[in-house]
Amino acid sequence: MEARVTVNPDGAAPLGRLLREWRLARRLSQLDLALESNISTRHLSCVETGKAQPSRELVVRLADALDVPLRERNALLVAAGYAPKYPESPLETPALAQVRRAIDAILTQQEPYPAFLLNRRWDVLGENAAATRVNRFVLGGRDSRHTNMLRQFFDPDDLRGTVANWEEIAGSLIHHLHSAVAAAPGDETTRALLAEVLAYPGVPSRWRRRDVEAGATPLMTTVMRRGDTELHFFSTITTFGTPRDVTIEELHIECCFPVDEATARLCRELAAQAEE
Repeated sequence: MEARVTVNPDGAAPLGRLLREWRLARRLSQLDLALESNISTRHLSCVETGKAQPSRELVVRLADALDVPLRERNALLVAAGYAPKYPESPLETPALAQVRRAIDAILTQQEPYPAFLLNRRWDVLGENAAATRVNRFVLGGRDSRHTNMLRQFFDPDDLRGTVANWEEIAGSLIHHLHSAVAAAPGDETTRALLAEVLAYPGVPSRWRRRDVEAGATPLMTTVMRRGDTELHFFSTITTFGTPRDVTIEELHIECCFPVDEATARLCRELAAQAEE
């Protein structure tokens, strides 16, 4: 028998509205989604309008067709009156011990270059020693004011003042943040983060509108500066394949690599100084 929740939690969005928001975010017609989910357009229309109650299996099929993240899949199930399917385990739980070992291995292997563990809202959950050293170097010996990478890059009193090509980097971050909001229409926390970083002083007003025409560059270099010294990094992103846990799906590791030998040499020197 299907596990049912008899009453939706207060404030839970009706399933039909959530499905419509996801369908529009994915730019699918009802016919497109119906074909992908192997149901009739009429049935889908009735689900969206609340005239039909979908089975748990159908909600999962619709979520698969819409490529909905696990957190939002749980929200769809709850809105339909079912129990959530995907767990959200604390990273410290014994069940995620292998994941933590893999993360630690990647962060350690990246030395003497920076690497960060981030969640979907760009909170810094962990970093290697190189990341701490580089940040302290460009900040004149002090630590960052924030534990969120977006706040670090947008706060004039944080890393923003050390980034020589700030407008290029910040514009790219805003583009990704707008895309994240559009891709997850029910994620109010990410929407609030977008509003927060846009409110920092000196942020161009044009960034308040999503630029759907903006194309991603093949490789972007972040230039960090302290006095006459510059460090040039490009980044790679590592995620976990086929996750079945909300926490794991939302993790990613950003590894920074030196663009030139001068940057690589400075990173090695900072590591050597730390060992003295």
